This record gives sequence, C-alpha cells and structure tokens, in this order.
Amino acid sequence: MSTVSVLPGDGIGPEVIEQAVLTLDALDLGLDFDVLDHVNADTYLYTGIALSDKDFDRVKASDAALLGAVGDARADTEYARGVLLRLRFELDLYVNLRPAALCHDRLSPLRDEARRPIDCVVIRENTEGLYAGIGGRLRPATTQEVAIDAEINTWHGVSRILDFAFAIARRSVCMVDKSNAVRNGGALWQRCWADAIRRHPEVPTSHLYVDAAVMELVADPTAFDVIVTNNSYGDIISDLTAELAGGLGTAASANINGSTGFGLFEPVHGTAPDLAGKGVANPIAAIVTAALLIERLGHADAARTLRRAVQEVISAGLGTPDLGGTLSTAETGAAIRARL
Repeated sequence: MSTVSVLPGDGIGPEVIEQAVLTLDALDLGLDFDVLDHVNADTYLYTGIALSDKDFDRVKASDAALLGAVGDARADTEYARGVLLRLRFELDLYVNLRPAALCHDRLSPLRDEARRPIDCVVIRENTEGLYAGIGGRLRPATTQEVAIDAEINTWHGVSRILDFAFAIARRSVCMVDKSNAVRNGGALWQRCWADAIRRHPEVPTSHLYVDAAVMELVADPTAFDVIVTNNSYGDIISDLTAELAGGLGTAASANINGSTGFGLFEPVHGTAPDLAGKGVANPIAAIVTAALLIERLGHADAARTLRRAVQEVISAGLGTPDLGGTLSTAETGAAIRARL
C-alpha cells in the first residue's frame, strides 16, 4: 500500500483536490491518504508557521504528495514560499514536469489549426536559476534603491535535469536557453548540453533560444516532444504550452526528485480566490495531476484509464463553465468517475 500525503491548501484547492481524491478512491488502488488540511493560510496567519517540521516530516515519509494550491491575499509571500519552496528545496525536487496534450480542438487558441495539436512535455530545472533566492536590496524604499537577483546554474544541477529529459523522451529533446545573451550561465548549459548529447546519441536533439522557442511553439507545436530549460524560462514556456493544450484548468504538473522518485504533484491554476466556494472551479487539472501521481507510483494502466475518462467528458462537451459546460465542480468529478 502506498501513502499519499494530501495538502488541499487555499482557495479552490480543497474543492478540486476533493474530487481528485474521490476519483483515486474509485480506482481502488489501495492508496492510503494522509490529509494535512490544516496546512493553509489560516494556520499561517494564526501561528506564523507555513509548514511545521512535523508536517514536513509527514510529507517526507509518504510515497508521494498531492497539493491543491497555496496562496492568500491576506498572507505575505513568505507563506507560499514556506510551503512550496521548502518542499521543493528540502526534498530536492529538482524536476518540474509539465505535460501538455491537446484536450479538444475547441479549447485551444489553435482550434482552427486542428492538424497541429500539441503533445509535449516541458522539463524545467526546479531548484536553481533566478528562483533560488540569491540576491538582495540596497537602500530599499528610497529613490536610490538597488535590487539584485542572481541566477544560479551549477554543473550538477544542469547535468541531472538534462539527463532526466533524455530519459523520458519519446521522439526528441529540445534544449532552450538564451546563451547568446546570458553568457556565463549560457556557456555552462551549452557545455552540459554537449556532454548530454554524447551520453545519449540515440535521441534526436535540437537547440533554440527562448524567444525563438515560443514563436516555434505557436507556429508548429507538433515539432516538440521534450523541452528542457532553466527555472524561469520553463515557468513561462510551460504556461504557454498549457494554454495551447486547453488552458490552465486542464494542466497538470509534478515536482520530482529523479533520484529518490518522490514527487509533489499539483495542478498549476493557483488558488483562484474569485472562484472559491462557488462550486464552479474546474477539477480536471487536479484529476489529471492525480493521474500523473499514480503513474509515477507504478499504476500506468489506471492512469491511462483516468485520462481516457477525462477525455471522454471533455469530448462530450461536459465540464465546468470555463470548458463551455454547465456542470459544477462535484458534478464534473462525478461525470469522470462514471466513465472509469
């Protein structure tokens, strides 16, 4: 039996994660859910603690974690960093994996170009880059303020993310950087890229600067299989691929330690406070994220069954209002479970 720690979080998180957990239950995979529903903004505002050591240890002891969404306008940015970044950095979840496969022609901005459906994966380095928090401010809140954010790239970090990308490639790997302008980090990525190609000669490869990559994604998304890049470029590119595939309401993601296999799985739509409590939040991103989770736990057939059920619901024109449907959050989850 595998234990899955569940952190519903804030905003629409508890609503969509409830549907994901109910759907995993319906698959009868023998999963044991350890629900940490007290890890949220209310607790942080009361205690000043985003994620306690005890709760961190509970997550670490599980086989995988399922997260809803973290963030609240009442709390400062240290709250979300204290949950998400603590888990990512202390568990060394160096891979951010964002698959993007076209849900239905009508949901894509390229709907008039149905012959060009997107089906790719963005692999984003998750523990270095601009988001590592290296930098500071001099003379803050004055007219002489200076702010510095340093981008961190290491041979170890770049090499392992490239190897992960090659390991999951079905057709090819495209490395995206801006080495013509960001010279030092770019040189390291180029060196590691050349070494990775030599280690994986059987996989076709390509390289694009980030500005060219986003243009190519819109012009011909079928050209891409695996895209691997740094933290900040990956953040942007993965949102683009999600929108091309049907929107953030259908987008899954995983944060993975490629060595231990542990993963933190989360939909990428955020807390959406304007939708919270109204019963109209789209649970599909959370449910296909759950499919990613069980796939990583070894239940590949169940994951395929779950994705097929989601596809059938979308193809039938069902779902929440953002998908053009009239169903509530709970009704959408029930419609998917009815097709398992």
